[in-house]
Amino acid sequence: MSASGDDEGVRPAGKFRLYLGAAAGVGKTCAMLDEGWRRFQRGTDVVIGFVETHKRTFTMEQIRDLPMVPRKQVHYRDADWEEMDLDAVLARKPEVVLIDELAHTNVPGSGRHEKRWEDVLEILDAGIAVISTVNIQHLESLADPVERISGVSVRERVPDWVVRKADQLELIDSSADQLRRRMLHGNIYPEDKVPAALNGFFRAENLVALRELSLRFVADETEEELLEYLRSKGAAGELWETTERIMVAVTGAPGNASVIRRAARIAARLKAPLVAIHIVSDDGDATEANTAELEELVAAVGGTWQRVEGDDVAKTIFAAAVDQQITQIVLGTSRLTRWQSITRGSVIQTILRMASDNDIDVHVIARRDDLNGRPPAADDG
Repeated sequence: MSASGDDEGVRPAGKFRLYLGAAAGVGKTCAMLDEGWRRFQRGTDVVIGFVETHKRTFTMEQIRDLPMVPRKQVHYRDADWEEMDLDAVLARKPEVVLIDELAHTNVPGSGRHEKRWEDVLEILDAGIAVISTVNIQHLESLADPVERISGVSVRERVPDWVVRKADQLELIDSSADQLRRRMLHGNIYPEDKVPAALNGFFRAENLVALRELSLRFVADETEEELLEYLRSKGAAGELWETTERIMVAVTGAPGNASVIRRAARIAARLKAPLVAIHIVSDDGDATEANTAELEELVAAVGGTWQRVEGDDVAKTIFAAAVDQQITQIVLGTSRLTRWQSITRGSVIQTILRMASDNDIDVHVIARRDDLNGRPPAADDG
């Protein structure tokens, strides 16, 4: 069916550009506004859907004369809030919309989506290009290392597949020293919050580690783009093709989320598919409790979930690995006592013995329970 001459015809999928940073204050919002202004000056219909300036003077100046879609006013818990008006953006139908802080959680009652990244996906589906921002701390697969590095619980998270959906991913880089100087000069947080920030999330060693995570993530994405280009030209060759397949075993023990995220990072670096296998047995080694959240996590980090029944956990895991040509198995450390391991047998030891005879690598990952009693998540920006 032709859409020619029909203003309501199907529009092409919108392009998605994303600025990634190691921490608040690196300049992601300014980069987004600068790109929007450059396109606006060329005659592109650009609007601001939502920009969070955090009252930073330089950031506010970068808005210039860019048109804005009025924000939605929401009253929640005896307070007034402002959120992006998704329906107003869709009705306006710009060519490009600027939307800050992809990981943001919308105020309840402000719209049909809980997360801003869900708003962005709907806008892209409407054929509108989006330029947005996100910090490395908010990527689902990197939540565990960021929490260990910073000691800060990361509450707002974006599924990896959403970030990888970006047509253009650009790192806005800044050294740890430069960021700390910006903090001291009052260019990131208000003066009264500076000492706590410099001694907390913005410690030099934290920023160095977060920057390294950001650089690695972007490097991995750039390599994947190159591989896709070479494949499209028929020039990839066997040396470019990956033969790795990663499987992570999900049991009823605590700490599965950290094991899944670690497996996802291994798979991402190897450009390999990730399979999560949940063993349901009669001996209590696996349960159905909390598996719904784990299944959602696996999907968020780009993996596939499989539920397999078997009384012998080790043999069931290994059989599934052989059947699916798995090259690396990721397991969480056992919570059995020494006596239980002797009398019942260790799943890990059994898999290690079988894997060594079949050229399958095994990673044994320390289980880490979710962090409790930590300070609140750092502000994005």
